[in-house]
Amino acid sequence: AETLGQCCAPLAAVSAETLAELLHQAALVRLKRKASELAIRARHVGWEQALWEGLFAALGYRHNTWPMRRLAELAAELKGSTSQDWEARLLGLAGLLPAQLPRGDNAAHVKTLWDIWWRERDVLADRILPAAAWQFAGLRPANHSQRRLVLAARWWSAGDLPRRIEDWLNGSPGDGSHFVDRLLTTLTPTPMPDDFWSHHWTLRSPRLAQPQPLLGAPRVTDLAINVVLPWLHARATAGGNELIRREVERRHFAWPAGEDNAVLKLARTRLFGGTARKLPRTAAAQQGLLQITRDFCDRADALCAGCRFPELVRALPAV
Repeated sequence: AETLGQCCAPLAAVSAETLAELLHQAALVRLKRKASELAIRARHVGWEQALWEGLFAALGYRHNTWPMRRLAELAAELKGSTSQDWEARLLGLAGLLPAQLPRGDNAAHVKTLWDIWWRERDVLADRILPAAAWQFAGLRPANHSQRRLVLAARWWSAGDLPRRIEDWLNGSPGDGSHFVDRLLTTLTPTPMPDDFWSHHWTLRSPRLAQPQPLLGAPRVTDLAINVVLPWLHARATAGGNELIRREVERRHFAWPAGEDNAVLKLARTRLFGGTARKLPRTAAAQQGLLQITRDFCDRADALCAGCRFPELVRALPAV
């Protein structure tokens, strides 16, 4: 009971329709805020670079957002190369190439990357990120920054991801699962022959018995909700294209729920307690919860002192 918010009782009294609309409006605010941030960045670096920086940052998750975004900025200053060249370059700039060759079949791959990185290391030495920029504690192996940089390297070397994302939006409409599958296909790089990363989480990890993709559906949802859809929304808004803007919002609100996390769990506890109240199972509903937490819970203490949200909820239609 000590973790319940002052809004818990008022929220229990509102109708399911009212609650759904509340989350809808909060999610729309969050989508527009993210779109606005991307539009502001695009005024300085262009639409495509703003997308790249957003994608790189999203691959960094909460603790490694800044170094990943910084690598996108550095990559924009360099000329094109092959996928493996970009892999060596990004891992080198990140300071994540092992100083010594690991054992086993990892050694050959790391040596190949070093053979490439040596050619550029001295020129780019002043841009290499310090080790302190990275945080790896608590990261799942599949989410390790080395692996995410390899995915980014393959996107970057192909060079056509912004166009393919636009093609995805212009494709035939469908339900939320259809969107996820098609965007997963759009964002999945072409497999490389004898791909080292299909069987290793990191440059030092042992070989995996079963191959693992560089990108899965949960991460696609994260990228879609936090970057791809806000970027498309921002472009449609800037261009005055109402039809596209509405289609982006339609896909946003149809998107299936993503993975749960500690912030969402705490928000549900604070706002709804131990009740069996069913919330919409969509990514937008999750975004709505996060926005309410950002706008109200993060601005008040554990006792909700000074929080206006309970008062606002009481003014909503009851069950």
